[in-house]
Amino acid sequence: KDYECHCGRYKKQKYRGTVCERCGVEVTKSKVRRERMGHIELAAPVCHIWYLKGQPSPLALILDIPPRNIEKVLYFSSYIVTAVDREWINEHMDEAVEAVDEAVIAIQKELEKELERIDERFAQEVAQHTAEAVALRAAEAEKEAAEADADEAGADDEEGLPRPRPDLEVWDQATIQRKAKEAEQQREMERRDAEERTEELKQALELLRTIQKRQLITEDEYRAVERLLSVVSDHLDEDVTGVVEAGMGGAAIKKLLEEIDLEALSRELRNEIEHTTGTRRQRAIKRLEMVEAFIASKAHPSWMILECIPVISPELRPMVQLDGGRFATSDLNDLYRRIINRNNRLKKIQEIRAPESIVNHEKRLLQEAVDALIDNGRRNRPVVGSTNRPLKSLSDMLKGKEGRFRKNLLGKRVDYSGRSVIVVGPHLKLHQCGLPKEMALELFKPFVIKALVSRGATTNIKSAKRMIDRMKPEVWDALEAVIREHPVLLNRAPTLHRLGIQAFEPVLVDGKAIQIHPLVCHAYNADFDGDQMAVHVPLSAYAQAEARALMLSIHNLFSPANGNPIVAPIQDIVLGSYYLTMVPKGAKPTKPPFSSPEEAMLAYDSGLLDLHEPIIVRIARDGETILAGKDYETAPTTVGRIIFNQILPDKLRYSDTYLYRTINKKGISDVVAEVYRLHGAETTLKFLDDLKDLGFRYATLSGTTISMTDMDVPETARRDIIRRTEEAVARLNADYRRGKLTHGERKERVLNLWTKAGEEVAKAIMAGIGQFNPIMIITDSGARGS
Repeated sequence: KDYECHCGRYKKQKYRGTVCERCGVEVTKSKVRRERMGHIELAAPVCHIWYLKGQPSPLALILDIPPRNIEKVLYFSSYIVTAVDREWINEHMDEAVEAVDEAVIAIQKELEKELERIDERFAQEVAQHTAEAVALRAAEAEKEAAEADADEAGADDEEGLPRPRPDLEVWDQATIQRKAKEAEQQREMERRDAEERTEELKQALELLRTIQKRQLITEDEYRAVERLLSVVSDHLDEDVTGVVEAGMGGAAIKKLLEEIDLEALSRELRNEIEHTTGTRRQRAIKRLEMVEAFIASKAHPSWMILECIPVISPELRPMVQLDGGRFATSDLNDLYRRIINRNNRLKKIQEIRAPESIVNHEKRLLQEAVDALIDNGRRNRPVVGSTNRPLKSLSDMLKGKEGRFRKNLLGKRVDYSGRSVIVVGPHLKLHQCGLPKEMALELFKPFVIKALVSRGATTNIKSAKRMIDRMKPEVWDALEAVIREHPVLLNRAPTLHRLGIQAFEPVLVDGKAIQIHPLVCHAYNADFDGDQMAVHVPLSAYAQAEARALMLSIHNLFSPANGNPIVAPIQDIVLGSYYLTMVPKGAKPTKPPFSSPEEAMLAYDSGLLDLHEPIIVRIARDGETILAGKDYETAPTTVGRIIFNQILPDKLRYSDTYLYRTINKKGISDVVAEVYRLHGAETTLKFLDDLKDLGFRYATLSGTTISMTDMDVPETARRDIIRRTEEAVARLNADYRRGKLTHGERKERVLNLWTKAGEEVAKAIMAGIGQFNPIMIITDSGARGS
């Protein structure tokens, strides 16, 4: 609430600016809960997970280190070398070798002394535990005890001294052997320790010869190099421990990033691109793109490592109190709390100077907590809540269908829009859509009100609204005038390409369903089994002009992907066109030649000719008795093909391409493209509408249906194919039992045999299907199936 603290102690504007002592909330306007942000200062640098686990990884590209290696460093599995003085190493390598040799000699001397001490200690213990030694020491102990009792002052003086025990153990031979074995084990441990120290120094020396900046090394290797440099420092009487520096976590990566000179790196990569080929050149190009992007944005790569985490406004991560005193909170609050707790714990551990291993463990936990906040889904094991559900991180709030961009920004609910089921409108022109009257009235309500007032049907807006609610006749007249030449946009989800939204001129229709032209279904990928479409009204004159000039369906006849006609008729229209232009196989003309296509049509209308019956017709065009491009006057064709040719434009009508061709789906696509090429968009639109009407008419007249009897299986051929296949399988099984085939080979060959048998049965079925079989017509035309 405005001007009220959380606990309610301070209320109203007079306390404005006061910070409540009890709950710590400032008394001000509530909108600051959406504006003010906080931040968490981290006790150790951490990496932003987007830059680590992106594809490709920006960190890996800019550092030229494999992403897996960077991950090992950031999660404290390996050290990375951050600085190496190669010049010093090359100059002083001989001194380092001498120092190692001296250290090895010292280790050997120390080993010899330790072995002597172990032998002396064992000999003394054996001597002390023989029977004579034990008896003698027991007698001495009794004597000393008696003297101590007599002299109280002496007892006080000797109170802190160890007294010999009279019950000392006497070692037998087995005990001596056991003690000797223990001494030998100690000697072996000392030798092994000396060998390990020697080997460690030698390996560290070899590593020092080749060590490079940005090289990954294990913790043991790093400690060995540190000890080696300490030995060299003692040998040279100077501190050389800074010759090799290595680190872990975000701090080490940040140090490497801070040393990058983007301009110099850009020049280096350009030179590499010019003088290399193959994968090296490709990687250099990718790295250069990343470097140039950093330069252009005036950002530095070290900013990919975070030292401070911003905290989004509290209104964006709400906490709501439920019935019973419980709270429902945003997942972000849990993720922020994890970061704060781990950060505070790390600060305390650093203050008490805990061992490095414990500090590194806490730093790794802090890195994981920040990863979970930024993108919990990218982690191998996402952080889960009390219900065992992964917590929703900042990235999860942005990405995907339910994210901020797609749902709230792109998916906004807008005024002047509606939604309804679509049905086919075969009577429509290609640029028209059928809009239900009630929906149109609601969509164009402000325009209708203006029209009613300007026409004098009413005097004010209030009475105009009343007229609209009562749906008076004047309202429909005004609506008709308003929608005339006012395009609307139709959108079908999902909008996967540009043609998912197109503009149409609305036509008022009864009912509550939107009617669309059959030929635009392909562009929308729409069908009429319950699909819904959204209607949007472009309001401004500029928006209307843009919709009319660019988005009208008649301006989108071809696919932007490949240039093929996207309004080419499909399914029923293809079926009707194919049926219309079919010719029976092997049929010959039996009727006398016809003098013109009109005479042939008259004979068909009189019932003297069949639609598919072959005939010979004299073709006349422009007063000449020739067939386009041919030297003869007559052409073999059918009445169906004459009917199809009559809807073609002049330049294509009765051409040999379409007079002798059975028109299938590809043929229709070809003829649409040809009409557009020769005659332009306007003629193409007329042809498409004529083709739509013709296709629907003859698809209906064909009476095409499907039943089980349309696909009779030839039983004799089927049995023969199955018998031959079973015999072949039996031979394979016999070869398998004899060991000629492996199990895998037998399985593969059996599968191939039965696949081939299925194909042979299909061929036998197709061979038995007639040309006018419904299944043959549907598949061969391209209407459906294959």
